[in-house]
Amino acid sequence: MIISIASGKGGTGKTTVALNLALSLPDVQLIDCDVEEPNLHLFLSPRVHRTLSVTIPVPGVDETRCTYCGKCAEVCKFNALAVVKNQILIFSELCHGCGGCSLLCPERAIRENPRQIGVIHEGNHNGLSFVQGILNVGEPMPTPIIREEKKLIDRKKTVILDCSPGTSCPVIEGVRGSDFCLLVTENTPFGLNDLELAVEMVRALGMPLGVFLNRSDLGDRKLKDYCGKENIPLLAELPHDRRIAEVYSRGEIVVEKIPEYRDLFLLLFQKIQKIISGRSQDGLEGNL
Repeated sequence: MIISIASGKGGTGKTTVALNLALSLPDVQLIDCDVEEPNLHLFLSPRVHRTLSVTIPVPGVDETRCTYCGKCAEVCKFNALAVVKNQILIFSELCHGCGGCSLLCPERAIRENPRQIGVIHEGNHNGLSFVQGILNVGEPMPTPIIREEKKLIDRKKTVILDCSPGTSCPVIEGVRGSDFCLLVTENTPFGLNDLELAVEMVRALGMPLGVFLNRSDLGDRKLKDYCGKENIPLLAELPHDRRIAEVYSRGEIVVEKIPEYRDLFLLLFQKIQKIISGRSQDGLEGNL
C-alpha cells in the first residue's frame, strides 16, 4: 500500500503527520519527496547505507560535424539551445533531458552527457526504512529526483510518501501512482482555499483521498462544511496542543513523547485501509 501525504500549502503539519503515521505502524518505508527542502532526517537521524547520484542527460555538440542548421534549437521547447552566428549556445540548467535534440539532429552532431542534479540517500531508523532525495542548490527541476526515489519503493512494506507542499509538478510527481492521498490542512481561510486546489489535483489523478485536519479546534466550520459538501472523508483531527509544538520544536517525535496520540494515527491508518479495500472491492464487482 502506498499512501502519499500532501497539502495545498506549507506549514499545515504535513511532515508531522507523515512522520508520526510511519512510526505508529510496523514494516514501513518512509520516503521524503520534498527534495527541495527535505526535513524528515532532522527528526530521524537515519543511518545512511547507500547514496545514489541522480543525473539528467544534457547535450554536447561536436562542432566538426555541426552545420548550424538550427534543428536542435527548433525542437527544444525549453530554449536550452540557441544557434547564433555559426555557434551553438547550450543552457544546461534549462535542459529537461528529453533527448529530442540528439534524436533529430540530421548530422548526428549532438551527444548526451550526464549532469548531476542531486542525490538520494537510503537508510534506516530503528527498523524504519528511509529514503531521502536532495536537489542540488540552484537546480530548477526536482521531479527527476522524485521519479528516481519512487523506483526504490518496496511494495512489500507500507509506503508513506511525504510530498512537497502546493499543487505544482513536484507534488503531482510525488502523489502519482499512490493508492491513497491524505491531504493535511488547517482550519483557516488559506487552508481551505489551498485544500480546494489540492482536491482538484488529486481528483484529476483519479485516486481516493481524505483529509487530516490539524489544529482542528481553531477557526470556524467552513472547512468541515466544504468536506461534507464535496463528500470528502475527514479521517482525523489533531487539536491545537502546546505539547505538540514543544516536542516538534525540540526535533522530537510526537507519538514517542506523547504516546496517547499513537492511537489517533493507528485509527487513521485503519480508515485509509478500509477506503482502499472498499474501492478495490467495488472494482472487482464492476468487472464481474
